[in-house]
Amino acid sequence: MADVHSKEVRSYNMSKIKGKDTKPEMLVRKFLFANGFRYRLHDKKLPGKPDIVLPKYKTVIFVHGCFWHGHQGCKYFVVPKTRTEWWLNKINHNIENDQKANIALQNEGWKVLEIWECDLKSKISDKTLSHLLFLIKGN
Repeated sequence: MADVHSKEVRSYNMSKIKGKDTKPEMLVRKFLFANGFRYRLHDKKLPGKPDIVLPKYKTVIFVHGCFWHGHQGCKYFVVPKTRTEWWLNKINHNIENDQKANIALQNEGWKVLEIWECDLKSKISDKTLSHLLFLIKGN
């Protein structure tokens, strides 16, 4: 099946996909800041370069895109019909990297929290973010 876009259009579209400062990540960051949390971003010294690092709580937060990190059972994770094998290899590699980073961080004594993009959609984001507070503070 041929791509519906030209190579140039597809290249432009893919170049606009961000790895940092995504809308879901910004939503979590604004929420945490408004609730008095101070954090570091994308700490290169930590395995997996977590999106948000809360040193005071020895906690890291990964905000995962459902497609890019293979969120099983999620309506936003749909395997593309073109170049399926390539995409599955890429997504499975991302999943493996996530697991390795989580294990390494936990071995270093960090609490690892993952938030999925779909859990930050408007209808359920309040519930997700209040649960995040509970998980960070632990009470």
